[in-house]
Amino acid sequence: MFEDLYHYLYHQNEAGGIPLKGTGICLALALIVSHVFAFLRAGQVQAFLKAFPRNYMWGVILLSIDLVWGLMCLANMDMGEFYNLRPWFLYLVPVGFVLVLVFVPEFLSVRALGALMLLMGGIVLEAAFLKPQMTRLLLPVIAYVWIIAGMYFVGMPYLMRDWIAWVSAKPARWRLATLGGIAYGALLLVVALTTY
Repeated sequence: MFEDLYHYLYHQNEAGGIPLKGTGICLALALIVSHVFAFLRAGQVQAFLKAFPRNYMWGVILLSIDLVWGLMCLANMDMGEFYNLRPWFLYLVPVGFVLVLVFVPEFLSVRALGALMLLMGGIVLEAAFLKPQMTRLLLPVIAYVWIIAGMYFVGMPYLMRDWIAWVSAKPARWRLATLGGIAYGALLLVVALTTY
């Protein structure tokens, strides 16, 4: 299931995988565009973010992405001595998906986003792994921010609601957060274009 994509994302082919330069440029552009939009449309973005934690539909969409991505990893990853359990996991994960949708509707979107952040962090780390440029460390920094925040979102999803409320409580905080994201994205874009 999606074997070629898995090998590309997780550098399992001898020819390599997802390139450092492409990862840096895509991530930089995503940071710049999203934070510029949040800066220019502060009210609209804040309203969306405040409603997001309890938006069940977003939870279903994000958890479905997590399911497909997780099944791709389970079907192709090296499981070592647990390889004989692979079929069980491939059956149990979709069952767990349905059970979560039915029995864990509270903050489902936050939990699903947290799982997605963990998955995305992995491919960003793979892209930067053992590359010679010191500037590659800009990618692991953001990947580990995603990973740590993702673990909190899965385990304590109410924290996202609290963080959104805190950052949007004062215009100065919102401006600082959005301008910080734009600055990091611009720095990453320059570095990706010049040193990766």
